[in-house]
Amino acid sequence: MAGSRRDFIFGSLAAGAMFAVGGMTSRAFAAAPGEVKVISLEECVSMNPLSMAESSAKVMAAWRYMKDSANMIGNAGLRSAVLDMLETPAPTVAESDEKALVAELKKADLLDEKAAGIFPVCADTGRRPQPSWAAPGSGWGSHHAYPGGLVTHVALNVASARALCDNYKAVFDMDVDRDVALAAQLLHDVHKPWVFQWKDDASCLPEATIAGTGAHHILSIAESMKRGLPAEVCVAQACAHDHPGTPALEASVVNWIRAAAIIAGRDAVADGCLEKGGKTLPLPRRPEGFVTHLADHDWVLSVSAAQWLTVELKKIAAERYHIRGKDLEGRPFNSFRNYVLSQRSAMELYAVYSRNGASRLAGEVGRVITAKS
Repeated sequence: MAGSRRDFIFGSLAAGAMFAVGGMTSRAFAAAPGEVKVISLEECVSMNPLSMAESSAKVMAAWRYMKDSANMIGNAGLRSAVLDMLETPAPTVAESDEKALVAELKKADLLDEKAAGIFPVCADTGRRPQPSWAAPGSGWGSHHAYPGGLVTHVALNVASARALCDNYKAVFDMDVDRDVALAAQLLHDVHKPWVFQWKDDASCLPEATIAGTGAHHILSIAESMKRGLPAEVCVAQACAHDHPGTPALEASVVNWIRAAAIIAGRDAVADGCLEKGGKTLPLPRRPEGFVTHLADHDWVLSVSAAQWLTVELKKIAAERYHIRGKDLEGRPFNSFRNYVLSQRSAMELYAVYSRNGASRLAGEVGRVITAKS
């Protein structure tokens, strides 16, 4: 089995020749701002998250960039699998007995004893809970928590991964397996559409914790394992949240792989995701995991930027749009911030605020949603 999984990615090494540095030079990702439709607050509150994301030039450009990057994967089997998972992030891992998995994870000391479950709401394990392009980039109050935030987050990370591969080659003449790096980065958050489903109040579901990290990370790795992706991809994907450069950090990655393997019904050692004995990643440790981890650092700025910006948006909502009291914690404000951020992005507007102040930020918001007189 391990051999066939390796062949899945390495069976067509010759195809990789076309992706030499000159042929796959990282291009800066520049989404044209596009026309932002200015709407009223009433229209905004009546919109659903899918409509907001679909109407955003930034979100749709990021989604196209992700698929274009997936199409650069040289191995045909891996390329097809990645595109399928992006287009249809169905939670097939939820087909397993959740109670049995909870018990096994607790026995392995990979789940808090008080945890009652590990799976978010799942109406159909064969269908996507929502399109990838409509999901938020993280939990409520964290980075890119607006419709389409997931694909803008992943697009930035993929651009970073592509640049890192190019730069390691250009500076050190070091070859990083681009297929593995691209696949791991594209799939590292593949189950956020499942974990962060939208609620009626225009916020998203809270996230559980598995093996000391957000459930989306473990469930995404498990999905890749269950669908038979190569061990090299699964290991690099697991490294997104931390790198194996020290024993303590590697222990976390090992635990995430162990937890994902339990959920996927796989043997992590037999599949080549862990070294014999299950204490380390496969040796010698490959660079693609480090590249995936380095590229997944959009959150370093975007978490804080989103939190600081939300404080200002609440002030603007109260002063210029008369959203006050309980509405500041419910659907009116949530829809207001969702539409503004899906159209302009939290990062763009935070840059405006950080350079030009609150008054200029309010003016920019008024170019997206008309203010009440």
